[in-house]
Parts: sequence; structure tokens; C-alpha cells
Amino acid sequence: MKRFHYAWVVVVVTFIALLAAQAVRAAPGVIITSLEGEFGWSRTAISAAISLSILTFGLGGPLGGSFIDRFGPRRVMLVGDLLIVGGLLGLLFVRDLWQLYLLWGIPIGLGTGAVGGVLGAAVAHRWFRTHRGVIIGAFGAATSAGQLVFVPAMAQLTVSEGWRWALGLVLIACAAMLVPVAIFMRDRPEDVGTRAVGEAAVVTAAVRAEDQRTTPLREAMRTRDFWLLAGSFFVCGYTSNGLVGTHLIPHAIEHGFTEVTAASAVGVMGAMNIVGTLGSGWLSDRYDNRKLLAAYYGFRALSLSLLPLVFDVQGLYLFSILYGLDWIATVPPTANLVAGIYGRASLGTIYGWVFFSHMAGAAIAAYAAGYLHTILGDYHLMFVSAALFGIVAAGLALRIQAPARTAAAVAAA
Repeated sequence: MKRFHYAWVVVVVTFIALLAAQAVRAAPGVIITSLEGEFGWSRTAISAAISLSILTFGLGGPLGGSFIDRFGPRRVMLVGDLLIVGGLLGLLFVRDLWQLYLLWGIPIGLGTGAVGGVLGAAVAHRWFRTHRGVIIGAFGAATSAGQLVFVPAMAQLTVSEGWRWALGLVLIACAAMLVPVAIFMRDRPEDVGTRAVGEAAVVTAAVRAEDQRTTPLREAMRTRDFWLLAGSFFVCGYTSNGLVGTHLIPHAIEHGFTEVTAASAVGVMGAMNIVGTLGSGWLSDRYDNRKLLAAYYGFRALSLSLLPLVFDVQGLYLFSILYGLDWIATVPPTANLVAGIYGRASLGTIYGWVFFSHMAGAAIAAYAAGYLHTILGDYHLMFVSAALFGIVAAGLALRIQAPARTAAAVAAA
């Protein structure tokens, strides 16, 4: 019998940590209307606080990635979780708008950024030589699983007990995750006396060199592909976390759906995204990642163009299914392209900054949607702009060069 590989313990711990931490990112969509009602804050003001948090969430990606490259995933997970728990605890006692900006913007933003997509990509590339796309897809699915598990429950608690109970739910989940991370998480296979999954007993010099290949951020930024990856991921954030993740529930409520129905639609979206992200991981191990990205962005543009036409429950759930299949499917091919082009040893840093571009797009969309809603009274213009940006992102993805060609150009520079 084959000995059980410790990598699967690391996968489970990382998956659950991501599930709990990223469920926090879905909380604003659930509590926006409650904050408006209790404090009288405008949607523009609340959206600005969410936008700030999304921006620091994005900044937590490259910071966390750099710290992962230097100190390992375990310490980053512990510090990130502590920041999330401290921020959520403070939010339970918030009374003024500046407190919302401070707490949601800094500790929760940086903490969820550190325990986010960059962490999952780094863990997959440290512990696996084969099936990396599937593992990255599984970690991406953790975000969706968090929405599936927590968003309907948070919505129900918000309606029955108040928004503080909804935040208390994710606070408890994040605090509980500190224990398994501290006990079971390990940084590298060598820490437990084993090799990465799929690694042969004898590693060739070429393979070892590829493991150790790095690209300084400054050199990466001189290549066109860095900006194509960052630009397409900017659109990904604009069309996902920033717009749909933040404003879909308020949009649905204004179209006559109850809070629980709207949250349940987000749960369906999360369930479908588990399927879509795992499928994307499997495909990214086998097919051209650039063409996959183009297909994903094109499909997302199509689904978003239909959202303003949805006015019944069947249409809302149909949108959730179509959009959910594609929500985070862009993560595995983007991470794989970064690793292939710039080297796995610099994945945390460079993918972290590509991820920051993603969250910069999300931050702009989160604020712009709230601002335009205040002026126009609806989100329709934002959904149309998101569909157009999706088409642009598909074109950007197709212009990315093959990883080997860009890697050779970087080496020669």
C-alpha cells in the first residue's frame, strides 16, 4: 500500500482556512441594506468603505506572497487569520462611519488578502509537481464553498437577529481555524521528510533549476505579458468581487426578491463555481491556458449582459448557474501562466501583484456601482460596462505569449 502523503493534510487545512477567510469577503453584500437602515449611511459611503477593503485585500496578496516566499505559508496564514478576527471583533461595536472604513479597510482587507488566492497558488506549487491546476482550482472552489455555506446563513441571521450576528458567524469560523493551522500546517514537503506529490526519487538538474528559477518584479514588469495578465485580471476583479460579489444582493432586493432568496442565489452561484473552478483546474493542466482565459472572459461577458433583464426567481437562478460556472475559473490558468513565464520560485511575489490588479479592478467597480446607483437609481450601466470589459479581457488573454517564449525573453534581458 502507498503511504499516505502529508500534502493532503496541507490541502485540507488550506482549503478550510480559505473557505472561512473568504466567506468574510461576501459579508458586505449581505449587510449593506442593514447598515443603511441602522446608521443612515448612504450606499455610496458604504461602497467606498468596501472599495477600500477590496483594495487592501488586493495589497494583502503581494505582501502575503512576498512573506510566503520568505517565511512560508504557515506564518502568513496565522497572522492573516488574526487580523481578520481582530477586525471582525471590532466591527461588532462599530458606531461611526470612520470605524467601518478603518476596520473593514485595513485588518480585514489585509488579512483576507494574505489568506487568499496567492496563498493557494503558492501551496499548490510547493506541494505538488503534478495536478497543480486541479489543486489551485480546489483552493479557488474554497471561496465558493464559503459562499455556499455562509452567505444564506448570514442572510437568515441578518433578517432574524441582526447584521452583528451574521458577522459573528464568520468571526467564530475564522477564530476556530487558528487551531488546525497552528498544529497541522507545514511550509514545505521537506518539513515532514517527504517530496512533493508526483516528484520522482531522482530530480534532474533541469527540473531543480526550474524550481529555483526566479524573476525579479522589476524585470517582470518590463515584459508585455505581465501587463496583459494584470490587465485581464483587473477585468476579472471588476466583473466578480467588485460588482457581482458586492452588489448582486442589493440589486436583487431592489428587483423584488427577498434577502434570503437573493442570498440563496449567491449560494447557488458558489455551488456552481465549485464545479467550474475544479473543471478549470483540470483543463488548465491539459490545454492552452491563454485560450481557456479568453473563453472564460467571453462567457462571463455574455452572462453579465443578461443580468439587467432578470426579474423572476427562475431567471435569477439561471444567471447564478451560468455566471457561477465561470466566477473564479480564471484563477488556475492565470496562476499557471505566471509560474510558467516567471518561475515558480517567484510565484508568490509576481502573482501577488497580478492579484493586486484584480482587486484594484474590484475596488473601482465596488465604489463606482454604489456611486452610479446613487445617481441613476440602478446598476444597469455597471452591468453593461462589465460585459464590455469581459470582451476586452478575452482579447488581452489571446495576446499573451507562450510561457517558454516569454521566459526566454526575460532571461535574455
